[in-house]
Amino acid sequence: MAEQISINNLPDLLTVREVAQVLRVSPLTIKRWGKRGKLPAIRINSRGDRRYKKEAVLWLLGIQQKEE
Repeated sequence: MAEQISINNLPDLLTVREVAQVLRVSPLTIKRWGKRGKLPAIRINSRGDRRYKKEAVLWLLGIQQKEE
């Protein structure tokens, strides 16, 4: 079973699975939100793996101001 992720010790860039776990939604929902611009993804390699900024995830949770 996956280790529970704490908001207090999140890495700066999170995987689709980590974001889904924090927000308690499915990984597919995270990918859809990326396509709609609700949660922008950063593509990190030739495969196009997605990473998400911690600040954006916290902003969705209402914990932190979004930095422009």
